[in-house]
Amino acid sequence: MHACTRLRSHAGDPQESLAGPVVVLAGGTGGARLARGLLDVAGDELVVVANTGDDLEIHGGHVSPDPDLVTFWLADRIDERGWGLRGDSFHVMDGLRELGDDVWFNLGDRDLALCLRRARRLADGARLTEAIDEARRALGIRASVLPATDDPVRTFVRARGAWHPFQAFMIRERAEGPIEGVEYRGAAAAEPAPEALEAIAAARAVIVGPSNPVLSIAPMLAVPGLRDALAETPAPVVAVSPLVHGAVRKGPTAACMAWAGHSLDSDGVVAAYDGLLDGLVADERAGGIPTLQTEVRLDSAGERRRVADEAIAFASALGD
Repeated sequence: MHACTRLRSHAGDPQESLAGPVVVLAGGTGGARLARGLLDVAGDELVVVANTGDDLEIHGGHVSPDPDLVTFWLADRIDERGWGLRGDSFHVMDGLRELGDDVWFNLGDRDLALCLRRARRLADGARLTEAIDEARRALGIRASVLPATDDPVRTFVRARGAWHPFQAFMIRERAEGPIEGVEYRGAAAAEPAPEALEAIAAARAVIVGPSNPVLSIAPMLAVPGLRDALAETPAPVVAVSPLVHGAVRKGPTAACMAWAGHSLDSDGVVAAYDGLLDGLVADERAGGIPTLQTEVRLDSAGERRRVADEAIAFASALGD
């Protein structure tokens, strides 16, 4: 566990005692919800580093589900389904089905437009960081949304004797386990996005979102240099637990933790990050690491802001 040092001292609010951005590592709904709460607290000092292991090319577009999910949440444009843009139509998907396509991955029309433009920009030589930032600016978001890497990293899950790309596992296979293996293909050859490294190095706090440690955070940590950046940052690194009273709210986190050999509790969450954390925010204490014991539900705007506020204050206290 790395040592934390205070970067700058101020009187007053403990959240003002450190200089630099608040960086959150995010994937999935939990990470996006926390990011929205952090936006209320940190404003334009928020930097979200998002997982791209879920990315895929489909319908002619380049889909980046986690960066887009974060972007839609930060813009207050998330649909009540929990994904996609609120009020979007699905005429293109309906038309493809009518023509005989097997449409297993749904994209709304405006969502598809974003992904088609992203594919075009990447084909023209733009970095993924640049393409994602264009969407952020188009939706008027003042915080930053960055991919962990500009290089292709794809999460594959082995279940019932076969390997599946992440989205196919989640949608076609309905995330049915048991999980027999997880690979982050392309990660070993990838490089961290420079902007992500700069944000982590300059951060006043780094918060690991309440995301699936195996499917949402580990693909980022598998990129050489990203884990080292977290270990070397002078900022405190704290995680918000994805467990609410010992239960998983959504997704295959339990099956993933079982595959990885970690218990489904606070100690298991800490173990999943293998010495990177200085503290944990959870409703159950962890042994051997400072724990802020508090409710971690993120269902309402008030809950999201409270957890964000407490997480930053906790990190600031650890940095003293």
